Order: sequence, then C-alpha cells, then structure tokens
Amino acid sequence: MIKGQCLCGGIQYQYDAEITELAICHCNQCKRAQGTPFVTNAPILRKHFTILTGTPLQKAFMASKNKRRVFCSNCGSPLFSQRIDRPDEIRLRVGTVTEGRIPKPDYHIHHDSKAAWFDLDGAETCYTSGKPG
Repeated sequence: MIKGQCLCGGIQYQYDAEITELAICHCNQCKRAQGTPFVTNAPILRKHFTILTGTPLQKAFMASKNKRRVFCSNCGSPLFSQRIDRPDEIRLRVGTVTEGRIPKPDYHIHHDSKAAWFDLDGAETCYTSGKPG
C-alpha cells in the first residue's frame, strides 16, 4: 500500500497496490508544471487509487486537449496527471508519497528535452519521445 499527500496535507490519498513502474520525464511541459528539471511519475491503475481527504481542494488544469494535471488548490502541489484517452491509468507524482515502497526508476522519457546540465550517464533506458507501446 502507498500513502501520500500534498504539501499542506489537505489532500491525502492511498494506493492499494504496489508501484511497479517508475519513469523520469524530461519533457518541457513536465518541467514547467513541476518547476523542476524533470518529474518522477508512476503509472498506476485508477481503480486502486483513493482520495482519502481533501477532494474539494483538488483542481485540474487541462495542459493539452488530452491531458489534465491535478493539483492541490491550496498549496499547489502536483498530485497526478491523466490522459483522457487512458481513463484507467493515472501518472502519480511520487514526490508526494509519504509511505510505501518506491522502486528504482525504470526509464527516462523525452531525454532530448532534458536540462543541458543534467547528466544521464548511467541511465539504463532512455526514450526520446515517450515509452514505446
């Protein structure tokens, strides 16, 4: 089981499964949305994800025609994103996880957009525009 929350603690969630995949995304949209040089996402099944507290604090921004980004309207913490064409999956921002096991990242995506000063040497797998499949 995974538990997490936003920075202010107003939104708390639980994921009743294990995180089995972890991706580091270097795309320009993720960098701007997180204010960081990359974001670490876990694609997880929506059916196992529950908001425990703070549902009214959730705010969504349509970052593109097909993707919404969900964050806390009080503190601004990004919680997850979801593609409209993949309603059964969300991409959890693992920086919000407070309990549970987070595995080592499996791959980097959009490495062609990475910050020039960030070194990918030693990264096992990199994809230019997203994970195939």
